[in-house]
Amino acid sequence: MVPVEERKEFEKETSLGKDKENQGDHQEGNPAARCEWDFSLSTVVSSRDNTAVSDTLGVIEFDHSNTILATGGIARKIRIYSFNSLLPQENIQLQGEQSITFLDHVNACNYYICTPAKLSSLRWKPGSGCRLLGSGDYDGVVMEYDLERKLPIFERDEHGGRRVWSVDYSHWDPFVGASGSDDGTMQMWDPRCGEGGGCVAKVQPTVARSSVCCVEFNPFDDALIAAGCADRKAYAYDVRKMVDPVHVFDGHTKTVTYVRFLDTQTMVSAGTDGCLKLWNISDARLIRTYKGHVNSRSFVGLSIWRHGGLLGCGSENNQVFVYDKRWSEPIWVHDFEPMASAGCDHGFVSSVCWRQVHEDQCRLVAGSSNGVLQVLVGRRKS
Repeated sequence: MVPVEERKEFEKETSLGKDKENQGDHQEGNPAARCEWDFSLSTVVSSRDNTAVSDTLGVIEFDHSNTILATGGIARKIRIYSFNSLLPQENIQLQGEQSITFLDHVNACNYYICTPAKLSSLRWKPGSGCRLLGSGDYDGVVMEYDLERKLPIFERDEHGGRRVWSVDYSHWDPFVGASGSDDGTMQMWDPRCGEGGGCVAKVQPTVARSSVCCVEFNPFDDALIAAGCADRKAYAYDVRKMVDPVHVFDGHTKTVTYVRFLDTQTMVSAGTDGCLKLWNISDARLIRTYKGHVNSRSFVGLSIWRHGGLLGCGSENNQVFVYDKRWSEPIWVHDFEPMASAGCDHGFVSSVCWRQVHEDQCRLVAGSSNGVLQVLVGRRKS
């Protein structure tokens, strides 16, 4: 557990305004960003041994019931948490005061599964009843794990040993998955097809074989899949004819690290140019650019709360940023580790994930390069 004096210091610095609404400057003629939410820090999960092997949390994923949380990263472990166990007990919170729960990974985690390589991506398999979890790793291998048996049940090594950055599953046929890799390809696969690791389609978005850093099936359109590449562009393909892209999203000045579908009409991309961009899917038109966070070299996460129209991402200055899709500037910024001691490497926020629920309260889980997990809660202002 975190020492009492560190808890007090953490809560003191938080209350002094380390978490803030960031209105920022806005261009003439554009309305200023307006925050309609009261955000606060709810839970901090860390490790007792701060000298342990690097534990960068590269990915956080809620299951489809939004009750189970999986994390993965450098430590070669998939950790599984019951989300309710990370929340503070409502009956012990004092009215008008902020209550922060401090937990240790060992006690907070339901269980973990050791993996053969560092993990870059996790994705729950739709329709599996929270039982099957897919992963992509630094050795270029895609695996599926049966969480009840705590064993891998499917493995494909078709990216030539090059790092797999991203995996996703189709929503119209959950057996079909996709992966993007440093080998410059996006591959679609189906474990029911035995040959070639179950490969059913393969595309190389760029002639130069630029790394494919992210893939995502469109949950609103059975036929569309998007990929973001190191050539500074994102691409959308029709899965029924994986030859040429149907749309090219050109606007970033550096590597596109994430793509996320917001709704039936729009998609969000993130890049190491320090920008998020909102696109119209039908004509690849840029709608809005979001700026404020720092991102020039690392994967810092991107997640969308579709029910509330909020975008969340990390930052290389160790902050969490929340944007409203309507405004280009952040509506809230959270300093991740104000209690870090002098001379300690603050690291950076490396992953984020919204809990997808329909209510006037939202929850964002963020992870850092130092292995710290935080739960942030937002309540709609009255």
